[in-house]
Amino acid sequence: MMQTLFLFGLAMVLCAVSSAIPQSVTPINNLAAYAGSWKFHTEHFATKFSKAREESTTIRNECWNSGEYFACHQFVDSNSAALIVFTYSQKDDAYKSYVIPTEGGNATTGKLLIKGNIWTFPWEDKDDTGKTYYFQVVNVWTGPNDIDYRMEFSEDKVHWTVASKGHETKEHEIEVKKP
Repeated sequence: MMQTLFLFGLAMVLCAVSSAIPQSVTPINNLAAYAGSWKFHTEHFATKFSKAREESTTIRNECWNSGEYFACHQFVDSNSAALIVFTYSQKDDAYKSYVIPTEGGNATTGKLLIKGNIWTFPWEDKDDTGKTYYFQVVNVWTGPNDIDYRMEFSEDKVHWTVASKGHETKEHEIEVKKP
């Protein structure tokens, strides 16, 4: 459970886009907005799935685009953390992500839903008793280089508990590579 939360936390910088960012003809190319260095500050709350604390982190995304795939090698505080590969389904109007951890282990998959400047990355998991919980990272772009985000969970997809929230600021652009 905690590994899943960690990997989705790593990917959360890739899960938002702003209406202020020009939208490309090919939706997968919109993810180019995430290439670069991001500084973020997160406040975690005491919940069933999180402990109260604050953290500041820098994430660097070195990205490339090849056809219908978009990938980023993600570094957290200068340490290689994951390779994240995205695809887009026009039929479902949704992105799918594949997070491959640097240290090995199983890759995880996720879904990304986009509605204007709000991108939501939903998933579900079970607690130690086998009870299903629903999670989501909700990212709201407040400007071309700024994202407010929160991670929350629910037992019923109606009543949500915020486990963490924060703000990200893009500090440096990095050019997206093409093969």
